[in-house]
Amino acid sequence: MNKRQTGAQKEQQVCAYLIAKGVRVKEQNFRCRQGEIDLIGYDGEYLVFFEVKYRSGSSKGTAAEAVGLAKQKKICRVADYYRMLHHCPEDTPIRFDVVALESGRMKWLQNAFPYRGMG
Repeated sequence: MNKRQTGAQKEQQVCAYLIAKGVRVKEQNFRCRQGEIDLIGYDGEYLVFFEVKYRSGSSKGTAAEAVGLAKQKKICRVADYYRMLHHCPEDTPIRFDVVALESGRMKWLQNAFPYRGMG
C-alpha cells in the first residue's frame, strides 16, 4: 500500500470514529486553491476542521507535532474559504482539531490550535 492509499484508509478510520462520537461529517478531503482539509463536520454547535495525522513510528516525531505553524495557517485559510463558500454565519463557533494515529492508538486533540487568520 502506498502513502496515499494508507492516508485514505486512515482518514476513513478516523471518519468512522468521529461519526461514532456524534460528529456530523459534512466534507472529506475538501480541496481548493489554498490547500486541503481532511475532514469538516459539526461537533455540537462547533464547525470543526479536522487534520488527520498518521505516524507508523516515532522517528519523525509524533503525529500531532506534524501540524506546525505553517500547516495551521494553511488550514485556517482553507477554513475561511469554506466558510465563505458555504455562507456560514460570522458567529458560527469554529474549532481546529487534530486526530493523531500512532502506535495503534487514536487521539482526538480538540482545540489543537487557535485560529490563525490574516494579520
